[in-house]
Order: sequence, then C-alpha cells, then structure tokens
Amino acid sequence: MQGDLRTVQGVLTNALNRIEGAEIVLYGSGRTDAGVHAEAQVANVVLQREISPEKLKAAVNGNVPNDVRVIDVKEVEDEFHARYSAKEKTYIYRIVNGRVISPFWFRYACHEARPLNLELMKESAKLFIGSHDWTAFSSAQTDSESRVRNITQLELSERCDRRVPGRMIEIKVSADGFLRYMVRSIAGTLMAVGRREIDGHVVQRAIDSGDRSLAATTAPACGLSLVSVRYD
Repeated sequence: MQGDLRTVQGVLTNALNRIEGAEIVLYGSGRTDAGVHAEAQVANVVLQREISPEKLKAAVNGNVPNDVRVIDVKEVEDEFHARYSAKEKTYIYRIVNGRVISPFWFRYACHEARPLNLELMKESAKLFIGSHDWTAFSSAQTDSESRVRNITQLELSERCDRRVPGRMIEIKVSADGFLRYMVRSIAGTLMAVGRREIDGHVVQRAIDSGDRSLAATTAPACGLSLVSVRYD
C-alpha cells in the first residue's frame, strides 16, 4: 500500500475479500513506486472457498475497475510465494525523445526533449552488467539488508511508434532483484550520459564507490513498467 493512494494491491485485496467473504492476505512479487506500472505483476493468495481458476479470474475482474485486470489464474504449491520464489524480474523504462510527447504516452513514458546519444548510453549500459553493490543507485531508505543484486541484462533499443513525434528509446533491464528506485536511478544516469553531462568513467566510479552524488537525478516513475517475473 502507498499511504492513502489507490493501489493495485489494495484494489485486488478488496475484490478478493468480497469473493472470499473474509479478510485475505495478498502477496505481490514486489512493490512498485507510486506512478510505476506493471504489465505482468504476479501475486498469490490462499483462499478457503472452492472456486476454479477461470471462475476466480472472472469474479475478480468483475469486482475491479477497468484499469486493473487479472490476465491469468493458476493453482500453485503451498510453498509458492510471489516474491520469494521469483528468480528474475524484468523492467522496461520508456523514453520519448523529441520536442513533443503524445498524450497517449504521457502517463507511460518519460519525456526528454533534449537530444540523447543512444550509442553513448549503450556503451555505459555495459558497466551495469553483473553482481554489484547498488548503493549509489538506490534509495537510502531501502529495507533490504543487502544491496547486492545481479543484473543479467541491460539493453537499450530504439523503435518507431506512430504516436511518438520523435523516437522511443527503451531501457530493458533484468536482475535477480531490485532495490527501491534502482531502475529509475540507472535510467536517469544513462539519460545523463546521453545528454553528455557525465561519462562512463563517472558511472564506473559510482558503481565502485557507492557514492550517490555521482549518479544522476532519478528518472520519473511514469516511464517504468514491470514486464515479467520469472519462476522455476
């Protein structure tokens, strides 16, 4: 939950409470910041009521607003936990790089009007691959005991979209876990590289030293989407 804000977890919990006829506990694969999107969030819940997966999906979707939808429901082993059983998560950060952003992308992409050098960004992206302490690229208020995470993929690409009067840049990053603000901090730093405000040497120093002052401003939440969670 995010204070008094409406959240996906809260919406699903309320719907499942009505279906179960009792208070339930919903476990998500991870928390997202306010304004961050999830195209493939995963959650698990224990229900006492006998109901098939297909009927449960229909019941939940009939009790939530149109901006939240359950895509699939499956029965799992009792030991399964949406968060702790996850092996890898993948996020995409989308940037509309042009003078104008379409209203169709306003909520789902970051608008950067200044030119970005994609090749410089790709070169610096290589520095983030591997297992590191990500103190420089996370919130000081993170509740994780360890700040070490293994980034297995960080790819930048450019694609065309007829609704974008410019170009769409996507930063795709996969890891065994993420710290609070980690992806947005990486995205903001790569954008600073693309604007030629910092270079790869500064990025490497930030990774090695854990000095947050070397990382650039955290990118806005609107551009970030959770796109997949992998389990065994």
